[in-house]
Amino acid sequence: MALTGIQIMKMLPKKNCGECGVPTCLAFAMKVAAGQAEIGACPYVSEEVKQTVGEASAPPIRPMTLGSGENVFKMGGETCLYRHEKRFENPTGIAVLVSTDMAEDAVSGRLNRFNSLQYERVGLNLRADLVAVKDATSSADAFTGLVQRVRKECPSAVLILMSEDPANLSAAARACEGHKPLLYAATSANADKMAEVAKETGCPLAVKGANLGETAQLSERLIAAGLKDLVLDTGARTVRAAFEDQNVIRRASIKHKYKPLGFPTITFPCEMTQDDMMESLIASVFIAKYAGITVLSDLQGDTLFPLLLERLNIFTDPQRPMVVQEDVYPINGPNEDSPVLITCNFSLTYFIVAGEVEGSKVPSWLLIKDTEGLSVLTAWAAGKFSPDLIGGFVKKSAIADKVKHRNLIIPGYLAALKGELEEELPGWKIQIGPREASHLPAFLRDWKPA
Repeated sequence: MALTGIQIMKMLPKKNCGECGVPTCLAFAMKVAAGQAEIGACPYVSEEVKQTVGEASAPPIRPMTLGSGENVFKMGGETCLYRHEKRFENPTGIAVLVSTDMAEDAVSGRLNRFNSLQYERVGLNLRADLVAVKDATSSADAFTGLVQRVRKECPSAVLILMSEDPANLSAAARACEGHKPLLYAATSANADKMAEVAKETGCPLAVKGANLGETAQLSERLIAAGLKDLVLDTGARTVRAAFEDQNVIRRASIKHKYKPLGFPTITFPCEMTQDDMMESLIASVFIAKYAGITVLSDLQGDTLFPLLLERLNIFTDPQRPMVVQEDVYPINGPNEDSPVLITCNFSLTYFIVAGEVEGSKVPSWLLIKDTEGLSVLTAWAAGKFSPDLIGGFVKKSAIADKVKHRNLIIPGYLAALKGELEEELPGWKIQIGPREASHLPAFLRDWKPA
């Protein structure tokens, strides 16, 4: 049960030293209770208090990390049922399945598409995250060999190792050489042996029951055996049953703090249909409600891209606009004669404008003013894109040292600011750009200093 700020305050040394970065112990305690600070930031708090507060403030769905180095996948850590309450923390992982009974061209195709199907959008690289390697032939050599091949050909992939044989699973996990995969799966028949493998390798273990009730019982059993990192599969292989289970797990863990279900989940649309389009639709349901990982039979651009966009939209923070850093951005190798444009730092605005400028092939300087993630007109209406702020930023940016002309192109929607801006920037000529970014290429190709 989460502690209040007052309860945490009673455990602090009450020095009001400010060494934690907060002026008073009470303010620090309130920040810890709100999840805005870590209890360890207090240099005088005891280890016992750190453990007590840490356990009490831990997310109801246990966070965990798979993979190694820069190629990691984070899951769990969720604290709410609905995105508007706070935000969803870790995006659903999208995995592709390969197995030891697949033909060579089928395996090669899936691995090649895992590497190649990547998309740039609003400054982010959208792609699948995991490869699930299945031991379909009960051959330790074939299974370990396929795992090593995936590690070699898809070094960015985080692995899910799937086998009913604990010995095969252990050998494959050791072959990952420092990479932490997800082990799949402990069942009522092999739970004790799978628990030993998970302890031996230090890897998270998936739990698969015949239904939700059995999954909870297995989870409780494995927790008692000393395992902390579990992933839940309720065994449901129809859309309705799996959807209902996802909702029950989320509600039981968030609302009722039921520890046996306080773990991320894994779903298998690849086992629910033979139709690729239907599989993609099913995956879209679990991305929204509330899978930690969803496993697909294959990756194709026409079905993967919509899933990546859905995930991007769901797992952005609705209370925090996506922004880019305030700065001067050179595009197409500008020089001292190149035009200078300015716009806001709302990510979508930046990438649309930058894309059109890049497409024009005209070397240009793009000034991005911090408007706290608001779009041009909204920022202007809120007083965050006013002449005095724009003028101050232009001076601070030192763009005057980069160009020999004094012409600044502003968005067409801000034409009314021209006179005031010229007062704020003596010696500069303010030019009115087009209202729509799509008209920028033609505008820039015809541009001349005033």
